[in-house]
Amino acid sequence: MITPIAVVGPTATGKSDLAVALAERFGGEVVNADAMQLYRGMDIGTAKMTLEERRGVPHHMLDVLDVTETASVAAYQRETRAVIERLLASGRRRSSSAAPASTCRRCSTT
Repeated sequence: MITPIAVVGPTATGKSDLAVALAERFGGEVVNADAMQLYRGMDIGTAKMTLEERRGVPHHMLDVLDVTETASVAAYQRETRAVIERLLASGRRRSSSAAPASTCRRCSTT
C-alpha cells in the first residue's frame, strides 16, 4: 500500500529539500502546496526550487498560473486531487511539500 507523505512547517525550514530527498528515497513525486509557487515567473520571491535543485524528481502544481490569474482554493483542490489520484493509481508515491497556513490564506475561496 502506498502512503502519501506530507511535509509541513514554517517558512524557510527546508521543506522542499526534504520533500525531494523523500521522493528520491521512496521513488515518489512532489506535489506543491505553496500558493505563491503556483505562479509562473515568481521564482525568486517564493524560493521556488530550480530544475537542478529538483534533481530529476517530478514536481506537480508548480508554474500552473499566470501572475494575472487569481488562485482559487477550489481549483487547487480539484487539480491536486486529480494529480494525487493519478499518482496513486500508477503506484507512485508522492511527497507533498506544503507552505505555512498563512501562505494558503492568500488564495481566494471561489
